[in-house]
Amino acid sequence: MNEPPPPLAGRREWIGLAVLLLPLLLVSMDVSVLYFAVPFISADLTPTATQQLWIFDIYGFVLAGLLITMGALGDRIGRRRLLLIGATAFALTSAAAAYAGSAEALIATRALLGIGGATLMPSTLALIRNMFHDAKQRATAIAVWTAALTFGVALGPILSGVLLEHFWWGSVFLINVPFMLLLVVLAPLLVPESRRVTGGRFDLLGAVLSLAAVLPVIWGVKEFAAEGDPLLAGAAIVAGLAVGAVFLHRQRSSADPMIDLALFRGRAFSGAIAVNTLAMFALVGFAIFTTQLLQTVWGMSPLEAALWSLVPSLGVGAVAPVAAGLAQRGVPRNRLVAGGFLIALAGFAAMTAVQADSPLWTLMVCAALYACGLVVVMSLSTELILWAAPPERAGAASALSETASEFGGALGMAVLGSIGTAVFRAHLEVPSVLPGQAADTARETLAGAAAVAAATPGPLGEALLASARTSFVSGLHAAAIAAVVLLLIAAALALITLPSREPAPTTDPATAPSPHPVPQGGRR
Repeated sequence: MNEPPPPLAGRREWIGLAVLLLPLLLVSMDVSVLYFAVPFISADLTPTATQQLWIFDIYGFVLAGLLITMGALGDRIGRRRLLLIGATAFALTSAAAAYAGSAEALIATRALLGIGGATLMPSTLALIRNMFHDAKQRATAIAVWTAALTFGVALGPILSGVLLEHFWWGSVFLINVPFMLLLVVLAPLLVPESRRVTGGRFDLLGAVLSLAAVLPVIWGVKEFAAEGDPLLAGAAIVAGLAVGAVFLHRQRSSADPMIDLALFRGRAFSGAIAVNTLAMFALVGFAIFTTQLLQTVWGMSPLEAALWSLVPSLGVGAVAPVAAGLAQRGVPRNRLVAGGFLIALAGFAAMTAVQADSPLWTLMVCAALYACGLVVVMSLSTELILWAAPPERAGAASALSETASEFGGALGMAVLGSIGTAVFRAHLEVPSVLPGQAADTARETLAGAAAVAAATPGPLGEALLASARTSFVSGLHAAAIAAVVLLLIAAALALITLPSREPAPTTDPATAPSPHPVPQGGRR
């Protein structure tokens, strides 16, 4: 006997999706919204160099460290309930950050914002999994979710620049408050609650272990990327991996684990996690090169560079739903994901032709190619991750996907950034007459070389700046070639590991499958 088709989402669900995009945009924007605010914060709060780094990084560290915990918690207490708790906390801590009177207070409120953000991201994706039961509609919803996540990161610096033109630095935090309050009002009306049928006991020790595993690894990788103390960074990574091994052992032996490790035995789930991580590796790892090319090589202001950086993202909103539609029409998903990697590969390959004097449109075309290709990968792989996981563990599966993305982005910054820096230093020609300290500063980064060149009058400064720009472009080319090789491997991995069609969803042996009631406004 054939099972009846799943219920279709109606107007209420689609409006509910728009409501869920509010926290997603704000959480993703908060990763980059401080880019232009740093000089104003420095003038007002006078943070030390270390405090300034923590103001930037603490939000992302806490967010990444708590994603798994919050995903599992939402599965147990209700994803919408956790979303509303997180939105309220995010609004309150945003207001506190806006009026922080010291660097220490701002660091603390940024950490609290990370806790709030960790409740919001897996909750939104898990709720989508339980709002859209029809495969075609769910694919479209996840494509929109992925495009909004990517767009939010690009929009953060622009929103920051516009606000700082008219208001004080606290406005970049205060803008969160009305939108989160709107979410708190609308979500109970438009977003149905979903949770596991059997809640199970929450593993508090497992939550502590997951945080203690993720935080040191993320910090260590970013410390390598920032060329900090390699011994300290390496020790942090080793310590995090050791705690991670204890965490995995606990998950295997627990009667009700936070993460069902059996999910990774499925080709669809593990393969989708892997390709999603590789996509974020390339996307985040290369972002610093395009930003520096626009600002330091081509001389754009930060706001102008941010506006141009947004241009490639405009195509992302269209290409993700198109890829989802092709999958629903029967085009094999593994081929679509591999095709997305190859499109991105073409964009990175074309980057090797970009020079210090190239026209702006060449960079825009290259960036649009790799951004669109990688968003196709992220959209389809996210859908596979949610499809392969049982609905009652949608929060934990979403959190795993996003945690892997955080790792991928951090590794991309470390690896591609290190390649670019090594080539930059190898090609840079520093005038021998420069004092030792100035020469060392010039060899560190493109920004350092530009600063030394500006302080060196006459032909020597001009020669140093020209060499720095061409050396940076050489480093960009090397990073692009590394991305091409990586994406070629990733395309092959997608073809081998991903299924051609959606796999049958797994079930959680600890619970019965959660029911799928049709909310008011949906069509039966």
